Amino acid sequence: MLNISNNKNVKQEGLQSLDTVKKLANRPHYKILNRIIVVACVLAIIILLMPWTQNISGSGAVTTLKPDQRPQTVHSAIAGRIEKWYVKEGDHVNKGDTILFISEIKEEYFDPNLVQNTKQQVDAKKMSLESYSGKVEALSSQINALSREQNLKLEQAQNKMKQARLKVKSDSIDLEAVKTQLTIATRQFNRVSQLHEEGLKPLTELEEKRLKLQESQAKIITQENKLLSSENELINAQVEINRILAEYSEKISKANSDKFTALSNQFDTETQVNKLENQYVNYSIRNGMYYIKAPQDGYVNRALQSGLGETIKEGTPIVSIMPSDYEIAVETYVNPIDLPLLKRGEKVRVWFDGWPTIVFSGWPNMSYGTFGGEIVAIENFISPNGKYRVLIAPDKSAEPWPEQLSIGAGAQTMALLETVPVWFEIWRTLNGFPPNYYQPNNTQSDAGKEKK
Repeated sequence: MLNISNNKNVKQEGLQSLDTVKKLANRPHYKILNRIIVVACVLAIIILLMPWTQNISGSGAVTTLKPDQRPQTVHSAIAGRIEKWYVKEGDHVNKGDTILFISEIKEEYFDPNLVQNTKQQVDAKKMSLESYSGKVEALSSQINALSREQNLKLEQAQNKMKQARLKVKSDSIDLEAVKTQLTIATRQFNRVSQLHEEGLKPLTELEEKRLKLQESQAKIITQENKLLSSENELINAQVEINRILAEYSEKISKANSDKFTALSNQFDTETQVNKLENQYVNYSIRNGMYYIKAPQDGYVNRALQSGLGETIKEGTPIVSIMPSDYEIAVETYVNPIDLPLLKRGEKVRVWFDGWPTIVFSGWPNMSYGTFGGEIVAIENFISPNGKYRVLIAPDKSAEPWPEQLSIGAGAQTMALLETVPVWFEIWRTLNGFPPNYYQPNNTQSDAGKEKK
């Protein structure tokens, strides 16, 4: 040290030589405090080394396991005016019981006999359809009859044409015979005429040959006329065949045209019948919608519409019904960081609002008033509250849930994960790390079965 001060160094004695220090050191409560500190440190070390079960906690509410068992709202399928109420809030209704009666407000449905009138229109159109069907059948029969008559007429005309052709052939043969006779008569006349000039034949014989020659010439003209007449008959037969074909083609074509027109009217009438039948069914169903009925057994929770004479639109909610037969479940919400750790079929613990419970998170053996549950569904899309929805059903192998639970009651859930030391859990929590990832035994067995 620097020798600035004029004071000389004083030799200091130890504190232990002082009487006060000796008295303070001999007090007994310091020994007890030291023992307490040591014991506390030992207990802290023991607690830090104790096993801690990691868990995923969530909060939710009691709901039903199936969607059709949850509270539902009964809506009006059509617009109308409230005329009469058949139930009141708190009443129990069976499936099909009438809840409300409404009247019509649209002008196209005001007619009280609308269904009957539509039915009459359907019957009239069906009769018209039958008439068109009969007309089509009659025209088909007429076409068949015309076809048969055409075939008969054609056969008759063809026979006449064959007769005319044979007659032409016969007349042509007769003409050739007459020509031969003429040639013979000409030669005989020339020979007798030459012999007469020589004086070997008398004049009478010459006159006879001249007469025969003139007769042969007259027969040729007559036979040629017959041949021309036969040829004209043949031509007339061919013309008759063409006339028959044209006549019956026109008749059959007209009958076919009438048939197709009747078929078109028949198809159009069928379309109208189907449309009217559709309207008839719609009107019949609409008449049944005036009475709003209960979709299932349950209790009327709340009447969403009130009064008489109030007008409602399509899809307007009428009453809220809670089904009387349902299976309870719990929907809980977990943080996104914990979602990968949850699996279907995993066991969880649930405790409900209103039931006494002492829960030690991490030591489930020291929890009282909790009930067993099993995860049945995990939502893959985040909810508006920033968490994922998990549906939990009662664990059939554990104690049953209270029968007094009501839908909507609050519930807390806890899924048990891996067991770790307490110090590790404190360190994980302070660092914000997720719980250790693990696969439950039931999930692994299920995966093995699926692979098989």
